[in-house]
Amino acid sequence: MKRISQVSKLTGISIRTLQYYDEIGLLKPSKRTSSGYRLYNDEALQILQQILFFKELGFPLKEIYEILNNPDFDRINAFKKQKELFLLKRNRIDRLIRLLDRLEKGEQCMSFKEFDLSDYISALEDFKSNRASEVIKHWGSIENFDMFIQKIKDDEDHVAKLAIQQFGSIEKYTEEMKHNLEHFSEIMDNWYAQIPEEMKKEDLFLKLASNREKAISSDEIQHIVQEIIAFAQENAPSELFGTPDSYCHTIIDTYSNDYLKTIFDTKHGKGSCDYIVKAFRYYLKHNNTQNN
Repeated sequence: MKRISQVSKLTGISIRTLQYYDEIGLLKPSKRTSSGYRLYNDEALQILQQILFFKELGFPLKEIYEILNNPDFDRINAFKKQKELFLLKRNRIDRLIRLLDRLEKGEQCMSFKEFDLSDYISALEDFKSNRASEVIKHWGSIENFDMFIQKIKDDEDHVAKLAIQQFGSIEKYTEEMKHNLEHFSEIMDNWYAQIPEEMKKEDLFLKLASNREKAISSDEIQHIVQEIIAFAQENAPSELFGTPDSYCHTIIDTYSNDYLKTIFDTKHGKGSCDYIVKAFRYYLKHNNTQNN
């Protein structure tokens, strides 16, 4: 057991801050002495370590409290995700350092003004704050959504270039993305509506994505694709399913959507959507579905 003064000396956190964490329920002492002094055991110190990692990543205390008190909270999984976020942050800092190296050498570099996504990122932060239930429903957790925002920040130049190519300007792109956020539930409901209820229960798309290390041509992967098509053919309305060919093209178009792809990949792993698309394209190429 360590007294609060010892914990303060060990961590560099002020005694007043530790007292405040106790007051808001973020970090309770393990016990108190008869004189009322706070004592912290190893488990409490592990929680404090987790709190400090979240704080370093910019999480507000309210969100840290919600994460740590979630009954599904997994300490090891949280460490893994924190590590991913720190790596993303480090990559962005490395790029900024490389840019400064070029500027220091007198190189002429383009202005960043046209690559400024701060308005869009601000809209994402507002969406997270004001519609947390939707974020948790579609991303799985606030933490996943923070990772999504961080990925945009760390790949801002690339995202901005794509935005300009597709929409002509950052302003138009931001306007479209804000519209998507305002109608987010409707967009997601329409997306989910394309997936039959039975298929949602089986979660076959997630099953397919979780096997993305395997060759799309393998019998196992193509069997999952066939399962998805069979479920859709049996359970989806005819006007939604159409033919096996048309259904495959619908899936390819759906999982090629950049906006939805980012959501799915953030929740289930990078490359999930691309893998699903490739698996269905392979199926189309090697199966004459029109004659089946």
